[in-house]
Order: sequence, then C-alpha cells, then structure tokens
Amino acid sequence: MSVDTSVLELKMFVNGEWKTAKNGDENIVINPATQEVIARAPRATKEETEEAIAAARAAFESGIWSGLTTHERAQYLNKIADKIDEKFEELVNLEVMDNGKLKAEAEFDVADATTCFRYYAGLILTPEGETYQVPENVQAMVVREPVGVAGLIVPWNFPLLMSVWKIAPALAAGNTIVYKPAEATPITAMKLVEIIEEVGVPQGVMNLVMGRGAVVGQTIAESHDVDMISFTGSTNVGREIMKAAAGNLKKISLELGGKSPNIIFADADFETAVDYALFGIFFGAGQVCSSGSRILVEESIYDQFVERYIERAKQIKVGPGMNEDSQVGAIASEQQMNAILNYIEIGKQEGATLACGGSRLLTDGLDQGFFIEPTAFTNVTSDMRIVKEEIFGPVVTIQKFKSEDEAIQLANETDFGLAGAVFSNDGAKALRVIKQVRAGITWINAYHPTYVEAPWGGYKQSGIGRSLGTYGLEDFQEIKQININLNVEPVSWFPG
Repeated sequence: MSVDTSVLELKMFVNGEWKTAKNGDENIVINPATQEVIARAPRATKEETEEAIAAARAAFESGIWSGLTTHERAQYLNKIADKIDEKFEELVNLEVMDNGKLKAEAEFDVADATTCFRYYAGLILTPEGETYQVPENVQAMVVREPVGVAGLIVPWNFPLLMSVWKIAPALAAGNTIVYKPAEATPITAMKLVEIIEEVGVPQGVMNLVMGRGAVVGQTIAESHDVDMISFTGSTNVGREIMKAAAGNLKKISLELGGKSPNIIFADADFETAVDYALFGIFFGAGQVCSSGSRILVEESIYDQFVERYIERAKQIKVGPGMNEDSQVGAIASEQQMNAILNYIEIGKQEGATLACGGSRLLTDGLDQGFFIEPTAFTNVTSDMRIVKEEIFGPVVTIQKFKSEDEAIQLANETDFGLAGAVFSNDGAKALRVIKQVRAGITWINAYHPTYVEAPWGGYKQSGIGRSLGTYGLEDFQEIKQININLNVEPVSWFPG
C-alpha cells in the first residue's frame, strides 16, 4: 500500500474532538532519510494540555471506562488490534518515513503492537486478586484497581511500539490517558489514536496532546490531576520527570538510558558471537536503549574477534529504510546525528582507536539524509566518555578482559543497568556471570530478542518499574486491601 506523499496536517485529540493548537504554533516533521517535510504537527500550550488532563479526569471519575467489565475492555483492545492489522502496510510505511528505520524493523514493530493489545486483552480475563485466612472472624482480600489518569510520554526511536507498550496495559487496567508522542515522530501516534476512536472507545478516555516536552510533558508531570506518569527516554529527562511528579507523589514508571555490556568468552561459538554483537549495536542504527554498546571480549580471542567484527561491520549497507538492500537506516533527526558525531570526535580526542566508520555518509545519494557509518572503537578504557555515556547511535566500544571476575567488574562499571548478554558454551559459567550482571534484561548466547510476556526495564539509572508482561499491567494498577468482618457486633474496645 502506498502512502500519500503530500504533507500531513496532524491534529490533537482531546475529549473526543480533533483539534489544532489555538495559537497556530506548529512543529515541522521531516523524513530523516530525505529531509523532506512530511507533516505539520500542532504544539499545544500549557492551557491546552490542562484541557486534555481535565477531560481524562472527568472521564475517569465518570466510570465510563473503569466501570466496564474486563470482558468489555478486552473486546475494545482486540478491536484495536484488528484495526492495526487492517492498516498494517500504511502504519509500516508511515513509521519508516517518520523515524527513518528499516521497513523490516517497522514491520516487526507494527506486528508486535497487535500482539501487545491482544496479550493484555487476554491477561485481564485471567483470575486476579488474593484472599487470606486471617485471625478472628474476618475475610481479607486484595483487589487491583486502575491508578486513574495516566500520563504517557513516548520517545522517538520506537514511536508506535513504545506507545502501545504503554497504552495497551493502561487501557486494560481501566485508566484514562493523556498521551504525548515525541515531537520528531508524531505521525503514527495520530494514526493509532484514530484507530482507538474508530473502535468506539468512549469520549475523554484517550487524549492525544502534541508539543514541546518543556511545555506539554512538564504540565503532565506536574499536574495534580494526573495520577501516574509512564515515561521512556533519557535519564536526564527522567530525573526532571521525577522532580515534577513529586508535587502530588504520583506513581512513576521510568524506562531510561543504557550502556549495556555484551560479554564474549573465548569458549563461545565464535561466528554466533560476532553476528549477535553486530546485531546488538547496529540494529535500529543503535538508537535502541538496550543496545549492546560495550563489547567485552576475553583477551585470548580479542584480536581475532576485532578483525572479524570490523571486517563484517565494513560490509554493512546503510541506506533509506524502504530500500530492500539497506541493513541500517537513517538517524531519526539531525539533532541526534550531530550528537552522535560529536561523541565520535570525543572518542578520537580521548585516544581510542577508530577501527571503522566514524563519518556521516554523503555519497550514493545519502547526502540529503542523516546517515552515519557503523562505527567501532578499540583500545578504550573505562574512564572514557564513549565507554561511560549513552551515545544512542551506531557506535560501539570493544574492550578486553582477562578473567571472569574482570568481565563482571567491567560489565557493572556503569551508572546504567538496562541490559546485557553473555556468550559462552559453558552453561554453568554463562549463568553464573549473567546472574551477577546488574541489569534487568539479559541474554545468554543471543542479543535483543524480547517478548511481550516478559518484563522490560532496568536497574540503577536505567529506570523504575517494568513494562510488558504481568508487571506492565501492575504498573497501571493500585493494590487495595479489603477486610470483611464476618461477625457483625460491637468491638467493645471501650467500656460503656
């Protein structure tokens, strides 16, 4: 299915109505592979954001959504999944245009979005709650209820999928929503909300507000009418979200940065380790929070590994996401491209060896887009910024280690704790090491595959809370204790 190449006029969705910004302020959205203008998006004011929050608050208090049975909410979620399936090609093409990723990556994202809605539709139909045998003639129970109004703030690297990871469990739990997509990638956000409107989700339950993080995001985070914030993005912004959310001590779920280790022992299957190490960093052009951006290789195979890794990295084809032969797509924005290139210069200045890549690609018709060569640094030390700080691009560092203990030390020598992997054919050693890696998402002899049934989130400065699985639903629920007195008579604590 082809996509209309004319400029899309995006709108916000508040209390069941599609709206533009009252002040006429707009954000120009471009295709990062061509720099062509593909959309204009409204920028909401603080007052317009507050209108969306008020609509969500009123809808929640009315019980129009939280008061539905789980069967009724599940039917809506399944209808949303069906509509995403119907619009599969359109959503894929729009995601490629908006974000710059490969078509194959976008296809995975859209397919996973339908899986996520269907998963939570099924999950809320399973038994939940607990009862307890307690002293005296009392029945104690625990029930789960929606948090209330959920503010959802989504990043630009997985515009549709990360939205669904939040929206599906939030709706499943019975919350109402104020949803802010990233300014760079708002197109599939509007398309998703169109689908939610199309299936008949009641007015005020789903509200879409576009605009600057400093205005829209800040207003959502500070509002006393918002009961929860779910944010995915940088650690620095996550800290600001926490501060703003403290005003009414709202519940927070933060999925933040990463600087994840990929540990490769000499006894690993060599070609498998090389292959996953490439996939671990260059999938998504490295714009993945869980990327394996620090490769740690046992000393005895370090030189062999580097030689083979660089040989293969140089063969990777970078190009527009819709090109069938492209293996790495565009960087999502000029701002992000410049940040990555700046880190590459920092690496050179710090004395690391630039083993491959390192430049913006300006030949073969790529000069109009934001493309960077797959880049690898060797001869790095743990105190270098390129080893310590999240670059969020196709840039990897390769370090050597001598012992198992040193591998674990290097792996945990970071403020982050999102992901990590171990490659070894010694199963006991692999499990022993991975259990000591301080990270929330880990693999043995693989990198990146993850599933909607499993929790997603990190340790340390990689965030708070978990997305996906039963944990993702619990993030959007409050837990209530109910005690029922089965012997209705005076307690007789006080005389008289």
